[in-house]
Amino acid sequence: MREVACPVALHLDGVPRRIAAFEHPQAGLQLVKGGIEQGERPERAAARELFEEGGLETRAAIYLGESTEIDTGARWQFSLCRLAGPLRERWQHHCADDGGHLFRFFWLELDAPLPEGFAPPFRRAALWIRRAL
Repeated sequence: MREVACPVALHLDGVPRRIAAFEHPQAGLQLVKGGIEQGERPERAAARELFEEGGLETRAAIYLGESTEIDTGARWQFSLCRLAGPLRERWQHHCADDGGHLFRFFWLELDAPLPEGFAPPFRRAALWIRRAL
């Protein structure tokens, strides 16, 4: 089973509850996620992925839980990441994965209906996060 880290990057202002999400140029709307390396703690993997994919720095990460019902053959492990400020409302970040992509980030309001464009695994992950927080 693949081990997946999913950072829950909660906006510092807290109201409304918003988490970092992005538009992948080829794969639609997504949450940050990535593989957990051998011997790596899920919280550390979440902070690493958040920096690599979004350019956001994590001050501290707290493990929230896991689910094997997000994506077939994967255990998603969620960690709440306390971010370093200041934060912009929208930003772009060049991610080196898969030959390099420019990701367009925004803050996804957790308590509002999810916008169209999220693939089913990311929709399930957002609902898991909504319930966990």
